[in-house]
Amino acid sequence: MPDTFTIRRATLDDVPEILLHRRSMFTEMGVGTPAEMDAMEAAFEPWLRQKMAEGYYLGWMAMAENGEVAAGAGLWLMEWPPTVVESNARRAYMLNVYTHKPYRKQGLAHTLTQTIIDWCRTNGYHLLVLHASDAGRPIYESMGFQLSNEMKLRL
Repeated sequence: MPDTFTIRRATLDDVPEILLHRRSMFTEMGVGTPAEMDAMEAAFEPWLRQKMAEGYYLGWMAMAENGEVAAGAGLWLMEWPPTVVESNARRAYMLNVYTHKPYRKQGLAHTLTQTIIDWCRTNGYHLLVLHASDAGRPIYESMGFQLSNEMKLRL
């Protein structure tokens, strides 16, 4: 990441930017109609505000020299039963990783991901999970993330 960017923690003032990142991410993946995106945002915003206020959603923003948010990433500390690979009662789940187009290919997603990995290690988390887009998968694989055996069923 070039020295012209800084990383800072997200605040409740960043909620509109996080919503933009989430919507842009799904739009670029070709998932959802505009009406579905509107419904997602309407449901996600109060959830996000509550989780941020409670400390269960943490976010980081990569800031460009001109003051613009260039990229962001989130970490949801999900309530989860302890398992043999993670004794913590919370699971670290990374989401909403997004870089605005003018700032891509500068290592921002990698830096934000490493920031989250470092936070998890410092705070006693031994497992970090995410769902990768096709565009993000090479970044995560280069950082040691591995495919898991998770399955899903749409009802």
